[in-house]
Amino acid sequence: MRLIYLPGILLGLCAMQCVFLVDAARILAVFPSPSKSHLIVHTSVAEALAAEGHNVTVISAFPNVLKNTHFSKYITIAGKPLDQSFTTEMVNKPQPFYKKMRQMLTFVFDHANETMNHPQLQEFLQTHGPGDFDLVIVGYFMNDFMLGLGAHFQCPVVISFMIQPIGPINEIAGNPFEVSYVPSLLMDVRPPMTFAARVKNFIAIGFERIIMGGFMCYKNKQFYGYNFPADRYPPLEEVYKNVSLILTNHHFSQGPIRPNVPALIEIGGIQIKEQPDPLPAELAKILDNAKEGVIYFSFGSNVQGSHLSKEKAKIMFDVLSKLPHTVLMKWGDSHFPGQAPNIIYKSWLPQDDILAHPNVKLFITHGGQGSVVESQYHGVPMVGIPFFGDQPANMAAVEKAGFGLALQYTQLTEVDFRNTILEVLNNPQYRENVQRFSKLYRDRPMTPRQMVRFWVDYVIRHKGAYHMQSPAVHMTWWQLHSLDVIAFLMAVTFGVFGLLVGLCRCLCCRGGKKATAKTVNKSKKNK
Repeated sequence: MRLIYLPGILLGLCAMQCVFLVDAARILAVFPSPSKSHLIVHTSVAEALAAEGHNVTVISAFPNVLKNTHFSKYITIAGKPLDQSFTTEMVNKPQPFYKKMRQMLTFVFDHANETMNHPQLQEFLQTHGPGDFDLVIVGYFMNDFMLGLGAHFQCPVVISFMIQPIGPINEIAGNPFEVSYVPSLLMDVRPPMTFAARVKNFIAIGFERIIMGGFMCYKNKQFYGYNFPADRYPPLEEVYKNVSLILTNHHFSQGPIRPNVPALIEIGGIQIKEQPDPLPAELAKILDNAKEGVIYFSFGSNVQGSHLSKEKAKIMFDVLSKLPHTVLMKWGDSHFPGQAPNIIYKSWLPQDDILAHPNVKLFITHGGQGSVVESQYHGVPMVGIPFFGDQPANMAAVEKAGFGLALQYTQLTEVDFRNTILEVLNNPQYRENVQRFSKLYRDRPMTPRQMVRFWVDYVIRHKGAYHMQSPAVHMTWWQLHSLDVIAFLMAVTFGVFGLLVGLCRCLCCRGGKKATAKTVNKSKKNK
């Protein structure tokens, strides 16, 4: 009897395989960012699609940072690494972003352009063209000109972005700018904002849109014209209209609350594993056997121990070495500030899996978006020492929500560092707050991976799903702000007003002439 059913079973399996092959799409993911923390987010998006069965080819500036991926092909293009002296200066001599803006953006543009012109990518573009891919995913970091890859392959584009929407992302999506209650990432303030904060926010967003936006527009047009010649490709303005979807590593529960257009999808926490991987035996033993619990210390993928001044590194060591807790430090290099029995230095650590361990009592962090989100997800309170970028704003939000406390690196003292750590460790309010938020953050109708799969599949099914686009995408800036309408109405108003004034003058003149004529006639009669 079993043999009778065997052909039917095999036939059913073949039919299922055929359906699978029909539904699988060919996706190209290009991630040129010079930061590994960005790559973790972008590759997590690509892996969610590859695990579903799509044929995903990844081209990246770094080797694959994920384990056990399902990518069809992973091409590593070694670009120029992040300038270590620049990072050291940013850490030890922090300045307002606008003072470093040009230098930082120039590096980002040059890195993306070098990636575009790398021999491996150029060969790939020469051997692959229209029809080879159904979709292109671009890891976004001010590299608008690379959206031209959609024009090269003549397919829709999806943008992957590693934090909440910022000015350039809002412009690409057609998202409204809500200056009165959505703070700029350049500002470490959270809503509701005071009048003074709103004034500062207005200036910051004006700077973003006029100065920073103008510089970005100039550089992107320059690099787009070089990489995608006008005789073969549409203008950059048209390429923007080919963006079907923007995926942002953010969730509304983190704030700020703001309106988003349908084509902007929040996938906050995409890099967090739904089920943590088992820790390596050595790490598992350390975490399990720490009687007083573990303090996890990491300043992210870009800031290494050698970037810190000797004075600040010694302050951190002196405080941490005297605590009863086991301290697990991602230091990044061999420039250790000292040795202590309770401190364990590592060049790399599986952060997400460590924070998932119940024996982790505190996370000392730089306040990067990925780190903050992972700490919130796993319910671990934080002590933050932000350096640059969005980190001050992220830690301001952490403090306001009661998930931890922040310290200024340049003003760090041993007393403040110790007191802050002990306050967060010994006051249960911080842990209770962040664990309460963890439940809120996880409470969603779909996981981030499910969101990615559904909406990318939706775009592919509907050939770009351009019906989701905001009408603002197809309008010029003066149309978007109704400047042409205002100018027309003002012209009509002034025209009508001028006409009325002219008519009044004519009537007055005629009336004056008649009165003069009557006066003359009367005088003649009197004579």
